[in-house]
Amino acid sequence: MATPIKEWSKLEVRAVVRFLFSKGTKPSEIHKQIAETHGEGTMSRSRVCQWCTWFGEGRTSVGDEPKSGRPKTSTNEENTTRVDELIRCDRRMKIREIALKLEIPKSTVHEIVHDTLGYRKVSARWVPKMLTEDHKLQRAEISQRLLQRCQQDNGDEDTTHIGIGPGGDFQANNNLFDNLITGDETWVHLNTPETKRDSMTWKHPSSPVTKKFKVQRSAAKVMATVFWDAKGVILLDILPQGQCINAARYCSTLDRLKEAIRRKGHGLLRRGVVLQHDNATPHSANLTQHWLQRYGWEILPHPAHSPDLAHSDFYLFGPLKRHLGGMAFETEDDLISELRNWFDNLDVDFFRVGMNSLQSRWQKCIDIHGDYVEK
Repeated sequence: MATPIKEWSKLEVRAVVRFLFSKGTKPSEIHKQIAETHGEGTMSRSRVCQWCTWFGEGRTSVGDEPKSGRPKTSTNEENTTRVDELIRCDRRMKIREIALKLEIPKSTVHEIVHDTLGYRKVSARWVPKMLTEDHKLQRAEISQRLLQRCQQDNGDEDTTHIGIGPGGDFQANNNLFDNLITGDETWVHLNTPETKRDSMTWKHPSSPVTKKFKVQRSAAKVMATVFWDAKGVILLDILPQGQCINAARYCSTLDRLKEAIRRKGHGLLRRGVVLQHDNATPHSANLTQHWLQRYGWEILPHPAHSPDLAHSDFYLFGPLKRHLGGMAFETEDDLISELRNWFDNLDVDFFRVGMNSLQSRWQKCIDIHGDYVEK
């Protein structure tokens, strides 16, 4: 009895079929002999008959015929160039649309777009305002002046530091971040819905789909004014429901801030306060300017429409709103208590890092020629 062949290739089996067929062996006998020598299931009877028919028609090759249609791979330089041209013409074009237009597989387009060309699809970022060239120039110039001031503070040069006095004139001051206090207002709702991002959970493929119902923020809200420095929160001032900030109210808040600074000590009032706030109407009103001039507080230059260069907007209020997400308070006092607890539990390093991060923001603003800083 013949010893079965354990290792074989399909080309070898087809060559055996051709050899036996050329000797006049019937297809059924060829199938029987292949099963004996190569093992059952090596080639079916119908497949043996098919190959015998092809050999009878004059075929000599035992290899596979070239297949018609699309090539095995379409990831070549020509298609890469064509995909790149389509994306540059229409940045919103979908993978499916590119594949249909170029008549190549979607998987190939996906490989070209992501792996070869390095594209990734992102959503447009909302910005506070369409900045004009004058706005960008102002943002870059102010960032440059303030960054130079910080660099001079860290060096040995005896130079005049640029700041804006209450009357709008430039004045000198040293050790910017030792004397800097930043402040701003924000609305805080008694019921703040949790964001979809913050409600994400881990799940297995077999886990049920989680659902999140849309919840509106409550109409009941209070305005919180927060002043802080590199050591922590100096003053948290809450406006009762139904009231809005104006110049008179803001000056009253500055009175409380001055008293809070005096209680904390550190000699800040003696050295001179440097205040950073934005250009909102209550901050830039004549009444406010007169208050600042009376006490000799310096105003840190701040370009218009620039929340990305204001500490509270880009650093403090985001984590606060995420913390309040999903919470609902019965009364205004409960909300205020939670705000105070959250601020009190923040580590001093949180404020120090936040205060120092403004320098990198100024540098990024300069690098992108005054455009908005994303991160």
